[in-house]
Amino acid sequence: MQYKEASLKEKIQLKFHLLVCKTCSVFSKKNTQLTSLCEKANLHSLTESEKLKMKNELNNKV
Repeated sequence: MQYKEASLKEKIQLKFHLLVCKTCSVFSKKNTQLTSLCEKANLHSLTESEKLKMKNELNNKV
């Protein structure tokens, strides 16, 4: 489970909901798999300066 900021009560409520709700259960499993793949891929977001540089390069080409 990736809800580290949830209280114990909230985690129990979520577990119960996932037992009852098939749609949310399937979504939660897929989301957990996606999170795991992203962590393994060592993805990172661009810094503000990298974004600005990329934006400027794109504008110069147009």
